[in-house]
This record gives sequence, C-alpha cells and structure tokens, in this order.
Amino acid sequence: MSENRRAILIVLDSLGAGAMPDACDYDDEGAFTINHIAENMPEWNIPNLNKLGFSKIKGVNVNNTENQEISGAYGRAAEKSAGKDTITGHWEIAGLITDVPFQTFTDTGFPQEFITAFEEKIGVGVLGNYSASGTEIIEQLGDEHKSTGKPIVYTSADSVFQIAANTEVIPLDRLYEMCEEARKLLQGDWIVGRVIARPFIEENGVYTRTSDRKDYSVSPPAPTMLDFISRSGHKVYSIGKISDIFNGAGITASVHTSDNQNGIDETINAINNMKDSGLIFTNLVDFDSKYGHRRDPKGYGRAVEEFDARLPEILNAMSDEDILILCADHGNDPTYKGWNHTREYVPVIIFGNKVKAGMELGTLSSFADIGATVCEYLSVQNDIYGESFLSRILV
Repeated sequence: MSENRRAILIVLDSLGAGAMPDACDYDDEGAFTINHIAENMPEWNIPNLNKLGFSKIKGVNVNNTENQEISGAYGRAAEKSAGKDTITGHWEIAGLITDVPFQTFTDTGFPQEFITAFEEKIGVGVLGNYSASGTEIIEQLGDEHKSTGKPIVYTSADSVFQIAANTEVIPLDRLYEMCEEARKLLQGDWIVGRVIARPFIEENGVYTRTSDRKDYSVSPPAPTMLDFISRSGHKVYSIGKISDIFNGAGITASVHTSDNQNGIDETINAINNMKDSGLIFTNLVDFDSKYGHRRDPKGYGRAVEEFDARLPEILNAMSDEDILILCADHGNDPTYKGWNHTREYVPVIIFGNKVKAGMELGTLSSFADIGATVCEYLSVQNDIYGESFLSRILV
C-alpha cells in the first residue's frame, strides 16, 4: 500500500435518497429529500455532483444531461440500524449497528425527577422541556429566558436533550458546563444519545443561533472503523461535529467548523496538509440544521449548489492515491410534515483515479459497507459490521 493512501469521507448531513421500506414504522412514508428539493428547484444547478453519478442513483429524479459521461461510482445505502438520528447514522457508517434505538422523550418531555436533579446541579430552574423546533422555541421563550436567566431545554424526535441560551444571559462557558452536568445525569433510565448546547444571540429583537453549538454524545459501545484505523498507525482527522458524535474515540486530530463553507475549507486544508495515510472524515451540518429542520427546500437546494460549486476544489486537491466518498447519515425532507429527520436511503458516490467511472453499485445493504470499504482501502484489519465494495469499484 502507498504510504500516502487516504480516504476522504464527507457526510452531506441529511441528504436522503428516498423512503426506506420500513419508513411507515417511523411515520415517514413518501419522504424523499433529494427529489423534493428538486421539485422546488426546477433549475437546480449541480453539474459536478451529477457528473459523479448523483442523478443516476436509483429513484433520484433531478435534471441532468442524459448522455453525460459519468466519472464516479454511485449507488445508495439502506440503514440497518433502528432509528434515523445523527449518532445512529454516523456510527453505522463507521461499522457499528444500533439494534435498539436510543430512547426519546418526544411526547412527554424529560421526567420531572431528572429535571429536578438537573436544576439542583446547575442552581437555577429551566424553561420549556417539550419537543420543539430549536428556532421556534427560542422565539417562544427567548424573552422569558432573558428576564429570568433560566436556560431553555427541549427535545425532538431524536434522542437529544438540548439547552438553548442567549450568550448575554448565560455565557458560553457556563452553557457548556450545564451541558456537561446534563450529560453526567443522562445515564441509565434517562440515557439519551446526545446533549447539545444551542447558544444564540439577540440583535434588534431577533434571536439567531450561533455556530458555537457543541454536542456531548455517549461513547460508541464497541470499536468503529475510526478505532481500527488509528490503532493501525494511520491518521483519523475529523472535521465538523464528527469528534462530538464519536466522543473522540479513534480520532487522532479534529477541528470544529462554523458552517458548510468552513467545513469545505478545512477539508481542502486537510487534503493539502495531511501527508500521512489515513481518513479525513467531514460532516457538513448546514443541510440538516439550517434547511432540513427548518423545512426550507429552496435554501437546502442552494446549499447543495454551493457545495457542488466547490467540488472541483476538493477533486483538484486530491492525489492519485486518494478516494473521495460522499454520503449522508439519514434524511430530512424539507417538504415533509413536522421538523424531524426522515427514514431514508442515503446516496453513496465514490471518486478517485483508481475508481471505475460509471460503476453502478445499486443498493447497499448497510451504511456500514462504507466503513468496511474504507478499512480495506487502507489495508486495516477490523471486525466492524459491513461488506466492502472495494473490489467492485477499483480499476
């Protein structure tokens, strides 16, 4: 193996490729993030993604030149795990299947016993404690939060406990401390996948969330591809919220990002500067947090266009030994009811000088096939779930 062989894995957070057969079990029948964006973007301009095979993925219906020569390998992957949240999706990509979904408190809010214990730990009462859109709840409770100094707590259809605070009322460091206290308490009967800090600011009476979000996840219960790669002496460089999702396990270096463009910048910097072999693992969260949850299909579509416009920079930075894999971790159809994730297939696109152009992978049985492929490409011994498709895509 070349000493400089690298895999660049970019998660286009929530860019789902159509409802899974079991979507009805999640009340997500008919969801299709990509196609419903396309319906709202009749002139959707994503030529670089389409050249890699995006428009050829089974079920995907976006404008494309029929006879365009495809330069990448492409397909879609089914989710094996139970659930449709961020941790479940990313852990499965990395080869860890979640058989029992993380518990949620969507319908009831968190138990009063926990809320009381949490208030005692932080020395102040809380507002909220119900399922809500993050932008909506700060509009509803922002004024009361400002007058009382009480943090806003809420959840969603995901296994999350979120704490929102105006940074002029509760400084950022104090908000993070509150999240750390919640993470310690949310174990056993109260365990959830993530505690999330949701800072915001007020300008001229308008509340706006900042980029200082921070996730506090449970640790993976078994080794993932990240552990096997780093234990083998390779680099695992995480960009965005990847380090938070895996609670740092298996990661050798990381950088947080402020938005998608910053995430792309950091990915290109890593490609240019990481000389050792290994994995560059990026999450681009804006698709999910700014557009999917906020049910903004046109904003979502424009964000994909912005990524597409920068794809050539990523491809041009890659060496002959590199492979690029694009995928998602779940769906979040911006035209669907509510504001939560949707149970969908995810797109899988692979590009590199050693990758067969125009290779159709069909439907992979698990997101974990991605992690297995990365490990095989890096010649890393592992026992993660998943079946590598490397032999199918290499020239």
